[in-house]
Amino acid sequence: MASIFSKIIAGELPSYKIAENEEFFAFLDINPNAKGHALVIPKREENKLFDLSQSEYDGLMRFSYQVAKALEKTVPCERIGMSVIGLEVPHVHVHLIPINTMDDMRFVNKVSLTADEFTSLAAAIAANME
Repeated sequence: MASIFSKIIAGELPSYKIAENEEFFAFLDINPNAKGHALVIPKREENKLFDLSQSEYDGLMRFSYQVAKALEKTVPCERIGMSVIGLEVPHVHVHLIPINTMDDMRFVNKVSLTADEFTSLAAAIAANME
């Protein structure tokens, strides 16, 4: 059965897309730790990060780097934190989170955004992609 992320990639479920290429897809997390919290995923569904091929892993990190740089230009923060946990959805995903404190990475503090705020934020980050 396809993961929720595979359904997002296929357009079966909506998302606030930031960027995509042939292999990877980036979008805003709808339950964000902080404004700008993004997810970067491979389009090929794989459950575990280290089950990706070396080239897929390298590509995921390169694409994540590009998204992180765009986030940094868009959302004021001390830095962009990165986490790969992967227990909640069986599809590899990199969390990129604008952080100002260590608590911003704990996945317990959440922020709320309206649909319009998500839409304009995704567009602003996308505009800063290189």
